[in-house]
Amino acid sequence: MWIDTNTRRRRVPGRLVAALGLTVAVLVGLAPTALARPAAVTAADPAPRLTPGAMDRFMNDYLERTGLPGAVVAVTRGDDVVHTAGYGHTAGGRTMTGRTPVPVASLSKSMTALAVMQLVDEGKVDLDRPVRSYLPEFTMADGRAARITVRQLLDQTSGMADSAFPDLALPQAHTLKGAVARMRGARLAAEPGTRWNYHNPNYFVAARLVEVVSGEPFADRVRTHVFAPLGMTDSRSADSTTDMPEDARGYVRAYGRVVERAHPRWFTAGGHGVVTTADDLADWLIAQNNGGVGADGRRVVSARGVAIMHTPPKGRDYAMGWSLGEKTAGTGPAPLQHTGELLTQNAIQILLPERKIGIAVVSNTGMVSGDDSAGIADGLRDLAEGRPAEIREPFSMTADPVLAALTLLALGLGALGAVRASRWARRAEGRPLWRAGLRTVPYVALVAFFPLLPELVGLLMRREGTLGQVLYVWPALYVFAAAVSLASAVVIAARGVHTVRTAVRARRAPGVPGASGDGADSAGGLPAPVVVDRGVGAGQ
Repeated sequence: MWIDTNTRRRRVPGRLVAALGLTVAVLVGLAPTALARPAAVTAADPAPRLTPGAMDRFMNDYLERTGLPGAVVAVTRGDDVVHTAGYGHTAGGRTMTGRTPVPVASLSKSMTALAVMQLVDEGKVDLDRPVRSYLPEFTMADGRAARITVRQLLDQTSGMADSAFPDLALPQAHTLKGAVARMRGARLAAEPGTRWNYHNPNYFVAARLVEVVSGEPFADRVRTHVFAPLGMTDSRSADSTTDMPEDARGYVRAYGRVVERAHPRWFTAGGHGVVTTADDLADWLIAQNNGGVGADGRRVVSARGVAIMHTPPKGRDYAMGWSLGEKTAGTGPAPLQHTGELLTQNAIQILLPERKIGIAVVSNTGMVSGDDSAGIADGLRDLAEGRPAEIREPFSMTADPVLAALTLLALGLGALGAVRASRWARRAEGRPLWRAGLRTVPYVALVAFFPLLPELVGLLMRREGTLGQVLYVWPALYVFAAAVSLASAVVIAARGVHTVRTAVRARRAPGVPGASGDGADSAGGLPAPVVVDRGVGAGQ
């Protein structure tokens, strides 16, 4: 697009493209800075501020300030439950309490890993043997898959990845056997053991292995061997989001507001399907911090097994459903954590081994734009480490107003470009078509912005998804991209129409001064034909 003034011409596309790139860089940069944490405070009491009253005040302030509809929290120290509670309401309007069932998404992976480790303790599974030796049905269209070990599944270094098998963009399975079977045509993205890729099907395969080796349905096995021994009586594994409370219905954040959304059906068993409560999460955290021993003294897995699950391979920071977190003080072991995200729910669990403190949060807003659980957990960690709890708003509350302004700007520039398309066409008349085409290239690139948005978001998240899923993940970005592409398409179309009209007029009235800037046909750069008037006075 070109914008004319009385004194000069300004070229807008380059600036618009540059502004778009800068905007994306700034918005992406907002997330980590928003969660920056100050240094810990040393105190005689290792967690002097970590009291139920302080946590309730923080949570109530957080909900009021951010508009979060609802959340549950669980905090433990050693063998003790410091606090479990619910705040706000579910999408169905139910008041949330410590016993409200909530989906914890990928926190489920550490529970599946524990179920596998129990089989290791029983001598039925060797972590370093190929998966296929226990699960012959696990085949892929890649011979290297035969070398994938059980450990590599749990550590997510199997070589499987969304880039080779975009699980969430494909029709979903209905059973674990079906989830494994649908991978038969998939290839690996890397040699087993050489690269880490977060990929839910790793844990579908691990859960199916538990079924086959134990001889029990996976949901029954984790209920009787993981949940029941720990006293997690309200916990279960769901096969899909449609088996979750309220079908996993929740909220997404957009332009400072929360919007209720239903969740599409996803297969979840093994990878992200556990439904539990804050009360049960407290029992889970205690066992994790106590080497596999629950609050009642009952052991569910060996201390060695817990150490393996909590120790990433050399040079990596992920191990069997846990990631190394950020240290803030002291010389003890680094925190362990894992997030869990559905499109309408998100969760996080954190272990502070040096203090034997566990924190778990589940909130009913979706991933990325509504990633409230991580911000809440950081506030609770502030209290656990002796600092006043800081409210960290989801980054979208800052980024969305910027995107809203840019969306209006894009639409305004598109309208202005359409209005001035006739002037652009007149100025382009008589010039080679390739020059006009070259000036349109930036707009063609911006038209592609919207349909390519899933790929761009996927690069940032290292995941594969669909355009419809982006509308959940970050609605304001979706609308911005749509506005940019629409505005660019309108400018291209308007310029094309006016270019054709100008060419037609030039052919019909070639002798009119100014109709063809230099006597050339504007459509092809050919000389205009000469017409001789043989009427009255001709030849005089």
